[in-house]
Amino acid sequence: MVAPDYICQLIQAGLSCEKAEVRGDGRHFEALVVSQAFSGMSRVKRHQAVYATLGDRLDGGNIHALSIKAMTPEEWKHCQDARLGAPC
Repeated sequence: MVAPDYICQLIQAGLSCEKAEVRGDGRHFEALVVSQAFSGMSRVKRHQAVYATLGDRLDGGNIHALSIKAMTPEEWKHCQDARLGAPC
């Protein structure tokens, strides 16, 4: 099984992040990643950037599912200012 902290470390090592949080049960995970690197990227490109930090851990079966919320710092601030919940 893979620990959420390990996935978070991989993401932080591969992307310059202002914030990275990962929760999960060892096979299914949810990640929140806030990075200026996402500026100007489509949602698909943002997800691909996060997937790239995990290398073959997704393909190798160690991580069965990963739900990603990838935001710029400005988007994250807007969510916090608006006091929006998890769907933000």
